[in-house]
Amino acid sequence: HGLRIRWNTGSGMSRRQKLLELRQTAPHVLPSLLLCNFGNLNREIEQLDTAGVQALHLDVMDGNFVPNITYGMPIVAGLRGLTEMPLDVHLMMEGPERYVEQFHDAGADVLTIHIEAVPDPTATLRRIRDLGMAAGLALNPDTPLDSITPFLDECDLALVMSVQAGFGGQKFNPVALQKLSELKDAKPEHVLLEVDGGVNVETISQCAEAGADLLVVGSAIFKQNDYTEAVSQLHSLLHRG
Repeated sequence: HGLRIRWNTGSGMSRRQKLLELRQTAPHVLPSLLLCNFGNLNREIEQLDTAGVQALHLDVMDGNFVPNITYGMPIVAGLRGLTEMPLDVHLMMEGPERYVEQFHDAGADVLTIHIEAVPDPTATLRRIRDLGMAAGLALNPDTPLDSITPFLDECDLALVMSVQAGFGGQKFNPVALQKLSELKDAKPEHVLLEVDGGVNVETISQCAEAGADLLVVGSAIFKQNDYTEAVSQLHSLLHRG
């Protein structure tokens, strides 16, 4: 699947630098652990590592910003103890600025907040970066792109949701492709583009062609019998042509 990054957390590399390293070898498939077996996280991480995965995507939901509740800092910390891979933490929550330090302490490498939750995210994005993490800004399918463009200079990552935040297994909304294409031309060079929701063997090629560097995948990995085979198939579609 291309160059395999071996992370050495003792090398002095900042968490933000991990994301920049991923940019050098993009595009990447990021498993969304929402659908993984939380009863055996160690085994899940071993299987994903064997499959050649380069980073992990963690969805944190609070039951307020979205009508679902997942997990918080303890699961992030538990995963940090199992792997050196970058942890891409997506906060689908109200008032995410209240928890920036806690997620940093738990081991997050990337912290992404929603524009719908923080209409002026400047201070929060700067705080994330000041702590050494990479800062991401996400928007839902119905949110206009110009809501995030004024803040892209403060970001390392822009996350385009192709489904409404809150639940896995939703159908892909092609509005994400248009947003990715527009962002590809409008964003600062250092900003990576990420897409989340409904990314599978049918949609992943289109997402990469539209400009996505990081492609978050749930069901197309975790509902398959063989993670290595599933990731390999997704990578082959990413790099076709």
